[in-house]
Amino acid sequence: MRPPSPSIPEKEFLFSALKQSLRLDGRLPLEMRSPTITFGPDLGWVECALGKTRVLAQVEAKMVKPAPERPFEGTITIHSEISPMASSEYEPGRPSDEEVTITRMLDKVLKRSDAVDKESLCILAGQRVWHIRLTLHFLADAGNMLDCACLAGITALRHFRRPDVEVVGDEVIVHSPLDRAPVPLAIHHTPFCFTFAFFPDITTPPVLDPNQLEQRLSAGLVSIALNAQKEICVLQKLGGVPLETEEVLTLVNVAVGKAKELHGFLDTQLREDWVGRKVEVR
Repeated sequence: MRPPSPSIPEKEFLFSALKQSLRLDGRLPLEMRSPTITFGPDLGWVECALGKTRVLAQVEAKMVKPAPERPFEGTITIHSEISPMASSEYEPGRPSDEEVTITRMLDKVLKRSDAVDKESLCILAGQRVWHIRLTLHFLADAGNMLDCACLAGITALRHFRRPDVEVVGDEVIVHSPLDRAPVPLAIHHTPFCFTFAFFPDITTPPVLDPNQLEQRLSAGLVSIALNAQKEICVLQKLGGVPLETEEVLTLVNVAVGKAKELHGFLDTQLREDWVGRKVEVR
């Protein structure tokens, strides 16, 4: 069952407010909802929220045989599914267009950008490597699930610890966390995603981190994935709104500033959790 489409008065009210740089939740056009991060009982278990949008991320590791063409690299897989728990708009077993778009974007941002060093996942060349599985559960859709899922995913990867291993000849010994401290993943960089919504009237300014109504009534979306070092991983544009080069550069500059803020916020959250668990901070 799909939610009812916004009524004409709702559309007119939203567009009228946006033209005056006003948003229904009181934010400025280029203001994000405040992120919150909740760590679970296990390392690699993280729930992230942007406003009422919530995503749960979990990371697991197991030893597998490497791919023949990549004998020195571990593997990373990302699994995500938007269930009716997030919104009545989604049906079980039938991926929506938005779900496909989000999954492909996360694969590019978190996997193909080499955020995690795959060679560091090698245990015994050609015989044993770590397989890292990131699973994302979408708990509530209040708009902009992509940015929330990206934050949850990279946070879970940085929070996770795998068992320490020792190689003796051809034998691989996996040590219990009680015997040896678990080992963090080797993270090259920390990418974040920032989505901007554009509207049919070109006089209406774009908004960052659109809520559900803004996203549904937008004429196009631009998602920029980058890190605090100003390295762009992915730039994705959906919709038919034409953009000048200067407009795109303006969005990138906004995203760079937000990435620095989010990176500092994430570092603080992780450090506080590790100290509370008495985990070595690296």
